[in-house]
Amino acid sequence: MKDELKARALRLLARREHTRAELARKLAPDAGSPGVLEALLDQLNARAQLSDERYAEARAHRLARKFGALRVRRELVAKGIERETAARFAADVEKTDLERARCMLERKYRVPATAPKERARRARFLLSRGFSGEVIRRALVEPATEEFP
Repeated sequence: MKDELKARALRLLARREHTRAELARKLAPDAGSPGVLEALLDQLNARAQLSDERYAEARAHRLARKFGALRVRRELVAKGIERETAARFAADVEKTDLERARCMLERKYRVPATAPKERARRARFLLSRGFSGEVIRRALVEPATEEFP
């Protein structure tokens, strides 16, 4: 039973990274006892086959393409990553929030917003994507400065 459980865990990890909590949830029905499951997870952790840090880094990088730092942090915590770790990776994403927000606005809306109603619509769009109020304000008010050599 223990070998079958380990084989299943390794198959899951071969497909993609998992958090410890996520893998525990998937393996729990077949584990038999919580002690066996915890021992397996500890063994995988010790061999660096299971890493919440590695998962958080990869997931934050993937989410950063479409979302702001607030949403990235929320998604990582929802997957079982500790709040401090999630905050650290979200802080890395936050460094480029303004640039990404401007790019999203340019891609979705080809022309700058002139009416207050249109600016509010765009602000709601960015807010739903997890950008902070300050980033939204700056993305809508300050024009993107493109410097040519």
